[in-house]
Amino acid sequence: MKGIIYSAVIVGLVPVQSVLLQHISLWGVKPDLGFVAVCLIGLLGGELDGLLVGLALGWAMSLFSAQDLISSVAMKGAVGFLAGFAGRQVVYLSPVVLVMGLLVVSCLAGLVVPFSVKLSAQQDLWWAVWTVVLPQACLDAVIGGVIYWLMWSRLNIEQLMSESRM
Repeated sequence: MKGIIYSAVIVGLVPVQSVLLQHISLWGVKPDLGFVAVCLIGLLGGELDGLLVGLALGWAMSLFSAQDLISSVAMKGAVGFLAGFAGRQVVYLSPVVLVMGLLVVSCLAGLVVPFSVKLSAQQDLWWAVWTVVLPQACLDAVIGGVIYWLMWSRLNIEQLMSESRM
């Protein structure tokens, strides 16, 4: 059953991210729903689920975007694994803690591109941080927090997390 849900998430997120979100942006920044989904799946499902879904989602999303295949797959797989590891270490995860964690991890993941690409003289590292990395991290964190809060308030997340850890 978990495999069907994860497959549906991957198949559903790829067209939404590549087609629909191309026309929706806040302050010129588009959210990365794949990043948010991999974090939540890693937190709720564990390290292996986060890693495998992250690898599959990174591969599928890189097919429909200009992002490098290796960096997309490696980044989403690593984020899913680390989210699963963090989910096993935290006893009580409130939406506020999740938002702060997503903000930090999204900032770190967003800094990979400015460090790996040679920016022009007008676009230095600080420009990239203030105009792209930080706004996208804030947007990803808010979206992840809202999704988690909806799941947390509507479903019994603590019960789901304890069942997935067994």
